[in-house]
Amino acid sequence: MKVGTDGVLLGAWASLGHEPNAILDIGAGTGLIALQLAQRSMAEVIDAIELDDAAFEECVANFEASPWADRLFCYHAGFDEFVDEMDDQYDLIVSNPPFYSEKMDSGNVSRDQARQNSSLPFDELVQGASKFLTEDGIFAVIIPFKEEKGFVGLAEHVGMFPNRITRVKGSPDTDFKRSLMEFSFHQNEPIIDTLIIEEGRHQYTKEYVELTQAFYLKM
Repeated sequence: MKVGTDGVLLGAWASLGHEPNAILDIGAGTGLIALQLAQRSMAEVIDAIELDDAAFEECVANFEASPWADRLFCYHAGFDEFVDEMDDQYDLIVSNPPFYSEKMDSGNVSRDQARQNSSLPFDELVQGASKFLTEDGIFAVIIPFKEEKGFVGLAEHVGMFPNRITRVKGSPDTDFKRSLMEFSFHQNEPIIDTLIIEEGRHQYTKEYVELTQAFYLKM
């Protein structure tokens, strides 16, 4: 799995102001977001869950090769198994979930599964996150903009409410593509803003550079 913009955005954007001690990354892929949060925080426990065999192996290797190996752990499991078997609580839960509901067929089975929400339906993600989130914790996701309203409805059904939403577009003249969203058990008027990634081809906006430059060698 290559490093994608969605993961980098979520790992850089997720709030750490409440100083989480325990973090969970659901559907970790090769561990990008968990590694970003290890770099950004002092959390003592950063757990990840990954179902795909190859991605799990790469995630473990990346964790072990990082300066934060003692704080990082990846479970080789589906989220449904994790929900059934675990009772841990986390102050911050993050997920860059699969989001294509239609059948994918790129010829790469692992990549297709990672992008199809049949492997992690949004309702299962929301319900599971609500089980593991501490009372004052934060649940942060990045999803397609067109799914934003429906995802808010799923979250409210389990008592979680949006506190912060950043709508992302690739360039000033394009439509919104993604929604970065943070939820908690506390109902507030959400702070909503916009992030534009590029002004022109490979001409990144000041806001995008400030958000992500700590994670790129060349930015």
